[in-house]
Amino acid sequence: MGQAVESLLFPIVVLLIAAVIAVPFAKRLGVGSIIGYLIAGIVVGPAGLALIDDTESARHVSELGVVMLLFLIGLELKPARLWVMRHSVFLLGGAQVALTVILFTGLAYGLNFSLPVALVIGLGLSMSSTALVLPLLAEHELLGLPPGRDGLGVLLFQDLIFIPIVALMPFLASGEDAVTPSWQSIAIGAACVTAIFLGGRYLVRPLFYLADLVKTRELYTAIALLMVIGTALLADVAGLSMSLGAFLAGVMLSDSEYRHEIQADIEPFEGLLLGLFFASMGMSMDLTLLLSAPALILAGVLVLLTGKAALIYGLAKLAGQDNLSASRTALALAQGGEFALVLFGFALGEGILPAALSSQLSMIVILSMVATPLLFALHESWITPRFTRRDAPTYDSIDDESPAVIICGFGRVGQIVGRILRMRGVPFTALDNSAEQVDVIRRFGGQVYFGDAARTDLLRAAGADKAKMIVVAISNLSASIRIVDTVQRHFPHLHIFARARNRRHAHLLMDRDVAGHVRETLYSSLFLSEQLLIDLGVNREDARTSLRRFLAHDEKTLQEQHAVYQDEAQMIQTSRQAAKELEGLLQSDTDDSESVKGEGPEAPLPLGETRSL
Repeated sequence: MGQAVESLLFPIVVLLIAAVIAVPFAKRLGVGSIIGYLIAGIVVGPAGLALIDDTESARHVSELGVVMLLFLIGLELKPARLWVMRHSVFLLGGAQVALTVILFTGLAYGLNFSLPVALVIGLGLSMSSTALVLPLLAEHELLGLPPGRDGLGVLLFQDLIFIPIVALMPFLASGEDAVTPSWQSIAIGAACVTAIFLGGRYLVRPLFYLADLVKTRELYTAIALLMVIGTALLADVAGLSMSLGAFLAGVMLSDSEYRHEIQADIEPFEGLLLGLFFASMGMSMDLTLLLSAPALILAGVLVLLTGKAALIYGLAKLAGQDNLSASRTALALAQGGEFALVLFGFALGEGILPAALSSQLSMIVILSMVATPLLFALHESWITPRFTRRDAPTYDSIDDESPAVIICGFGRVGQIVGRILRMRGVPFTALDNSAEQVDVIRRFGGQVYFGDAARTDLLRAAGADKAKMIVVAISNLSASIRIVDTVQRHFPHLHIFARARNRRHAHLLMDRDVAGHVRETLYSSLFLSEQLLIDLGVNREDARTSLRRFLAHDEKTLQEQHAVYQDEAQMIQTSRQAAKELEGLLQSDTDDSESVKGEGPEAPLPLGETRSL
């Protein structure tokens, strides 16, 4: 037993050590953590130091990362949201798979491969890597943008269509050993899907209710892991994809009140195991094959990436994406995927693909996956700025309505300011640099113009020459300061009121002597603290007195640190001193608190002067 445990744990320990070294190095080079895991696998695998010989065992363990990733994706996809995504999933995803299969099947058939072999090649290369694409888009903060939304739709369609593709393999096999799926196997698959649906609907609540009764934290984690691994195992036994089983389970639980609890329990395991999955891919790379036929392998990688990217770029443009989004979507999905590796292995077992061809195709897919993060990093560094200039937005033309106030940034803060001004009958013009935000606000009946408030011509068109005040409600520090500088240079008569993201932002605004600024989380934090103290049993007036004392001290500290905020050593010293002063202040006698009390019971804190809060 000891040897069995050692044989299981040793590869994992070696991979973790290699990952701890390689991942930070790769991140520092700007190529992302995925490349770090792949490098770690290559170094410790047979092609490197050969510290791990049994790559198959490590791969089986790491495949749980993909299973958990698909479960979490399903958990985020409520059926209603899946219906909203139907165009991305079924139209864009269906078109991508169909056209890619036609392209690569035709190329393979033209190279004198038989039709079954050519079809397997086309079907395999139509798949992209869910395990690579989603973390890659997340690293670049693109999941909420068109590349993320449409990319997820395409990947979901690939996950769904993979099962029928696998079911097709026996029909493509030839010879006496070919096995045709029976109605019995189809019925087993259908029963498995039904069992997952029913289990997610009727068994989850009783299980978590049991965990509530026991009051044992680790039981929640055990139940969450049981659901993921259990559904994956059930799907595998039924002849379906483990990933599809986990995905369906996630979709079924997406409406559950325990969704967030399950997600919190699964995510730590998913991230680590997904990293091990990429490391196991690195270990499985047969570099001797690459050295023996480098031209053939590299040509295959080039044809795969360029052909698939060109198709996806065209489809993304037809779906309404701009040039930058379409190029990101195309590059993110251009590689082969882990399902292709599974499919080629299955086709090898069915006798459709010869062993040499299966190995070559697998190497092409793996190298395309290795190349994708590198190419995407280069795209973001070199191509994105050029697309950004080429796709410069056409800003709205603004009718001069002689507003009293101009609001720059119509997000959470700007909208509240606008609603209050509208309530008081004060005319204003709102500007926002996000076309998506402008579209949302207009759909709800709001009036806002699309434009960059740092542009002098746009401010003049918005009525800056005649307005009295301007509100800079943008959270981005550099964009906010750029607007303030533009206004002070070209429209010095305007009184500037600004939203400060943090203390440094506040100090930069104080440098410019704006008419007023408010740190964006200050009053919400104070009001929340007041509610907390009252619920803890502190008298309401005593709680408000403590917060007023804190606010006055914090304002005093902000003013004092303004003189030294460029000096880190001085900032650290003044912060420590201020913390000691505050502790002594709040422990002191509060008899003099009458001088700072508010005017009425409904005002939790005096607003005072906006200038320095």
